[in-house]
Amino acid sequence: MTHSPSLPHSLRRLSPWLLAVAALVVPLFVSNPAHLNFAILVLMAAQLGVAWNLLGGYAGQVSLGHAAFYGLGAYTSTMLLLKFGVNPWFGMLAGGLVSAAASFAFGWSCFRLKGHYFAMATIAVAELVQIVFTNWEYAGTAVGLYIPMAEQGWATMVFPDKLPYYWLALGLLAATLGATWWIERSHVGYYLRAIKDEPDAARSIGIDISRYKQIALSISAFFTAMGGSLYAQKELYIDPGSVLSTALSIKMALVSILGGVGTLFGPVVGSVVLTLIEEFTRVAFGGTGRGTDTIIYAALIIAIAVFYPTGLVGWWRERVRRRGLARPAATAPATDPVKPVLPRSTSQGGVL
Repeated sequence: MTHSPSLPHSLRRLSPWLLAVAALVVPLFVSNPAHLNFAILVLMAAQLGVAWNLLGGYAGQVSLGHAAFYGLGAYTSTMLLLKFGVNPWFGMLAGGLVSAAASFAFGWSCFRLKGHYFAMATIAVAELVQIVFTNWEYAGTAVGLYIPMAEQGWATMVFPDKLPYYWLALGLLAATLGATWWIERSHVGYYLRAIKDEPDAARSIGIDISRYKQIALSISAFFTAMGGSLYAQKELYIDPGSVLSTALSIKMALVSILGGVGTLFGPVVGSVVLTLIEEFTRVAFGGTGRGTDTIIYAALIIAIAVFYPTGLVGWWRERVRRRGLARPAATAPATDPVKPVLPRSTSQGGVL
């Protein structure tokens, strides 16, 4: 007897499409600039989490220095615009390529280490990059750089209202999700998961661990840098504290960890929760609550590690699985009753 898929399974298959439709119709119902800005922040945080997840989730390399790539993307596109008049669209692509190239030095120095030593090394590299830009006069030092609003429109990626930035953030998130989806289903994704789960076994069958970790890092750095370029165009101002801080690196990691590392839409879920926390602490505490969000981030990391190591997406999947196992037996497909087999009579030559 053939049965239709269960409702939770159907919803799981439809959830990506439901999220896409919801994202497309948000501008139709949200006109308040503050609310629209919140939606933009959610999309930008989700995009960074998805980019970080390529390395930290699929390859299992927890990086706490991704702000270095974010800042390189922001500074590359901004400096090309201010110093050479390069269009921001090309500047965004250039920022991604510069960060991807820089990731080779990043990986060469950090992939030699394992576990928490790798995470500590990534923090050190990001701090070094921040020091360089803080003292580099050509890049504006600690004062930062301003993007002029003389020319506005899609050609210059400068807009007087928030709606175009919403579409840009949504498009960049879709591109990052698409790249992750493709990698997840390619041989690179299978190799990365093997490296994460059983590195010794992966090495024994001939997988070049350093090579595939570097591939994940380069792609992750590319999309992280594009997110930094978009931030620069949205805010029209950058400085080392806003695009190169360690707190930003922690947020990228936590978005993915909270939602579910190694899952496609986990960072999207995590971004909604973390952005809500950020905005709540900003409104509730104002300037006196500086650093409160970081304290909450740390508490969330501890709580997730202890209670929900698979994140919110993993928790939800486990809950659906348990509900499926707990269904009453009456819902099981009916089977024909087993007919007893009688022994053959000895008069017919049978054996009892």
